[in-house]
Amino acid sequence: MKRRLFGLVLVGGRSIRMGRDKALISYNGTETQLERSSALLRTECQKVFVSQRKDQAFELPNFADVIYDSVKEVKGALCGILSAMHKHPDEHWLVIACDLPNLEANTLRKLVREFESESPQLIAYKSSYDGLPEPLCAIYPAGSLGELLAYSSELNSYCPRKILMAMNARLVEQDNPTSLNNVNTTSEYHESIKNS
Repeated sequence: MKRRLFGLVLVGGRSIRMGRDKALISYNGTETQLERSSALLRTECQKVFVSQRKDQAFELPNFADVIYDSVKEVKGALCGILSAMHKHPDEHWLVIACDLPNLEANTLRKLVREFESESPQLIAYKSSYDGLPEPLCAIYPAGSLGELLAYSSELNSYCPRKILMAMNARLVEQDNPTSLNNVNTTSEYHESIKNS
């Protein structure tokens, strides 16, 4: 039986290096990264949420709801992830960043299939660059909120990658090594458009 999954698009970053909000960028001229990412999650998840700061005001896809950052002990992407887990603690969360223009439905499908093949556990893709966890395309299982917070405190870090490493998250190989390439700067954006 397929496990119930909630999806989360992280859009709470300040996009300083890009100079504009990465969630509102379009790579195909028809939809923003927020719309595209939400639609991808919709293929695998029962409900889709957008994680954002309280000072952001996005026009959300009609099938997505907002979860504002609420966990004060942490910052950054980890705050978005833990805020979602705090709001719906009994759900498994498929989490993705909004700045992954090469992300494909097959990439999410494989991760979900691997998650369902064993007892629920923290699972992420292995980076095609350095072999480390990709925490912003990962599944965070129900019941792991306390452990994530504890590791953040123990490591004195808000870095999801370091926490996943410490927690020995199960890692999955990418079929397409470029599927999780993120785009952070204007030059990377123009390069991505040129190569698409």
